This record gives sequence, C-alpha cells and structure tokens, in this order.
Amino acid sequence: MKNLYLRVGTSYYKRSLYPSLSKESIEVLVQWSPELIRQDHGKNILSEIEKYDGFICMPEHNPNLFKKRIGDYYNTYHKISHIPKEGDITNTLYFIEYIFRDQKELGLDYLQLLYLKPTQILPILCLVSNLRSTGKSTFLKWLKNVFEYNMTFLTNNDFSSQFNSDWSSDKIVVAVDEVLFKTDELSERIKYLSTTNSFKTESKGKDKKETPFFGKFILCSNNETSFIKIDPLEIRFWVLKIEKYEKEDVDFLNKLINEIPAFLCFLSNRKLSTDNQSRMWFTPQQIRTKALEKLIRYNSNKLEVELASILLNTMDNLNLEKVDFSFTDLQNLLNKFRIKYIASDVKKIIREIWKLEQQSNSNQYQKVTITNDLDFYLNSSKGRYYSITRNFLTKNYDEMMTNDS
Repeated sequence: MKNLYLRVGTSYYKRSLYPSLSKESIEVLVQWSPELIRQDHGKNILSEIEKYDGFICMPEHNPNLFKKRIGDYYNTYHKISHIPKEGDITNTLYFIEYIFRDQKELGLDYLQLLYLKPTQILPILCLVSNLRSTGKSTFLKWLKNVFEYNMTFLTNNDFSSQFNSDWSSDKIVVAVDEVLFKTDELSERIKYLSTTNSFKTESKGKDKKETPFFGKFILCSNNETSFIKIDPLEIRFWVLKIEKYEKEDVDFLNKLINEIPAFLCFLSNRKLSTDNQSRMWFTPQQIRTKALEKLIRYNSNKLEVELASILLNTMDNLNLEKVDFSFTDLQNLLNKFRIKYIASDVKKIIREIWKLEQQSNSNQYQKVTITNDLDFYLNSSKGRYYSITRNFLTKNYDEMMTNDS
C-alpha cells in the first residue's frame, strides 16, 4: 500500500489510474493530504512512502529504458502503455502514404524520430485542406492513441493564453486543430517554441518557471493560405496538402489503433532514410512543398488578393467581364472597403506584378463609383486609366480567395 503514495518535496501525492482512449490506464498523480493517508493506512505509513526532491520531465518511449525515478527526482513523463511487437501494419503504412504522399519516407522518419528521439527538434507539421473528410483529425487522434497522455490538443485561445503549464512542460506533441493564428504575436510564438530547448511555464496563482521544452507542434487547418503568417525565408514549416478520401472507412481509426504495437516495433527496427542535417533534422529543401510555397505566396501578396477580390466583386455587381479604373478610382474602392494599404505598394502591384499599362492619353472610360451603402454604378469619366479582365483575376487569384473565405 505504501507504493500507492509518494512525497515530492514537501507535498504528498496518490498514484491514480486514469483511463485512456486506448482502454489502458495511465498513471497520474493526485495531490493527497498526509492526514487522509494516515487515516486510511495507519500513522506509520508516511515513513515508508517513497520520497523525491522534486519533479523532472525526461521523455522516453522505450519500455526497457523508461524510468520514473531519475536520481532524486520524479519523472512526470508518462510511460506509454503499448509494448512493441511484430505484426501487420498494412493500414498504418497505407495511411502514412496517404498523408505524406511522395514524402512517405520522410514521414516515417518524422514519426520514428518522434518515437525514438523525443528530444530531437522537428519541423512544425501542418496538415491543410479546404475539403472535408480528409483524415487530418484521424491523424491527430491516431497519434493521441500512440503517445496517450504525452500529447495534448489546444484551441487557438488556449495557445494565446498566458497560462500554459498544462501543455508546455511535459507534452511530446502539441496539436492545434482548426488553427487560425490571425496575429503576428501567435505566429512568432509558435516559431520560437519550435526551436527552443526551454520555456517559461505559468500556472494560475504561481510564478513563471523555466522548464525544458521538447514539444513538437502539429497544426491542422481548413484554411490553406492564411492560417498562419510566415515570410518567404521561413524554414520551420512542413506543410502538406491533404486530399479527400476516395472511400471513407468509419472503422479505419480502430484499425490503426490495433496496429500501434506492431508499428512501434517497425519503427524500432527501421533504418532512417535521412541523416541529421539541421537543427530540425531535415533540410529546408527536403520539407519544401507546393502547399508551403502557396502559403508563402499568399502571405507575401495579401494586398494583391484583396485588390483582386474587390475588383471581382465590382465586376459581379455590375455584370462586367472587364473593368477600367484610374489609380484614384482604385484608392476610393480600397477606402470604401476599409482596406489598409500603402499607395506605393498598390502601384507596384498594378504596374510590376500585374503589368497593366496605363492609357497613354486622357480618354473617355466608364468609371466605377461606389456609395457608402456599397452600391455600385458606372458613369462616364475622362482620364488615363488601366483595364483588367475577370479572366486574368480568376486565373491567378480565385483559388486563394476561395480558401480564405
């Protein structure tokens, strides 16, 4: 009975079995008063309880190497319940190939490093698709069953909260589903955390505490082009576009869960296909994808997309295939839609990116006017104007605007 309790520093805890999704129980600590322990088990029980100086978190997934006592400290990392054993992993390998496509071997390396080298820094894995029923959530649920209590789910609000001790001190995987980081602050925070070795955790009513950080971030989003703000030189993101299932299997997650012991055995014996070539193991070239380039392009050219959206909206309202405008006309449209802009940036888009040519002489054209109630109408005007077609805008920007809506 004495093994049911422990003392860490000056506080007593009871070992409690917490049911997990894999139907195996996970040991958690619940703070317990010494008076209740004496009441339940006699006055001499406290002297027999195992004692530790403090807590430490040392991740280890090998059941033969995992230790709860490390020196005089209690390891808060949870021993996963799965015991690796040989078996069939047909469904798992199919699923990994479905998620990672032609980067399947890199995907297996990522999962293998996550399992065998849990302190290795890895890229921020992003699964994106504007389609439904693509398996993004299945991937997260499967990983949750693999790493159990060592993985956690956050919302956008959780990630922005100053109180972070529930996920920042002892989780190997931090997953954010339906992510949409609208501020530079949140984007910069996740970039910083993805490569740091330590982080200040904070709980309600307690001071901040510097702790080791080894969490790996996995982001899922239905927004392919603007779920996070990144710059063109960004090398920390591995963005995968996930396609729709050809045929959905409602029991597929259970099949994956049943194969976990065999898959962990496979990872334990597999030879990595890559060598450690950067602080995030993979090189930027290895994890660069079309989905990442699309994300970078949108972040770099958001004003372009807004301009295209306004002009297409104008054409829709006036039933036009082409619209003429002067630079002043375009500024008025931007102001009506309350779009923040710098005049020189708008001119650069019109002249250098869209390569529109201004009429050489002041000619008559149909000027677009918009009222405060956002009613559109045309009237004759004279000036040096530009022309742009619906076909040009939809060809270059329609997909971005659809994903951002």
